[in-house]
Amino acid sequence: MRKVEVCSYNEKWPLMFAEEVKKIKLIYGNEIIDIHHIGSTSVPGLKAKPIIDIMPIVKDIEHVDKYNQDMKNIGYEPKGENGIPKRRYFQKGGDVRSHHVHIYQVRSYEIKRHLAFRDYLRKHQDVMNSYGEWKEKLAQQFPCDIESYITGKDRLAKELEVKALNWYNKIRKNSVNTSQ
Repeated sequence: MRKVEVCSYNEKWPLMFAEEVKKIKLIYGNEIIDIHHIGSTSVPGLKAKPIIDIMPIVKDIEHVDKYNQDMKNIGYEPKGENGIPKRRYFQKGGDVRSHHVHIYQVRSYEIKRHLAFRDYLRKHQDVMNSYGEWKEKLAQQFPCDIESYITGKDRLAKELEVKALNWYNKIRKNSVNTSQ
């Protein structure tokens, strides 16, 4: 049974991300275009479940499956699309998860969605704090019920995602206009 744990930000999370990136790059090599730290552990100061979310961007999503055994060799369980078309998802740590890998092909909408959410929380301290408090409250309310925790978190996350995408599109548009 997975225990729901939300804890204070840990300064080691970026280092844990960087260590895993080295391993992933060795496996996928030139297939990878970029790798991003996403999710709550990528936002300094945000309370989070202590699971590092990693988002490699690849040239061709169809090539990812041929590396499944290599990912197993470093402790990951391949989960295929796992509910999101054109994604490849991997979990490490079993019921005591330590890492999730979400692989998308370049130009996938999902990349923008994840980066917008992360960057919005990084730039809006008040929103970040209230989101962290909400997650902590849910974890206390549902310490042994991950599904209820996820359901409660997803409602707020979807509201924040809309705001984040609007903000992200606006700042990207402004940066294009100012560079012309």
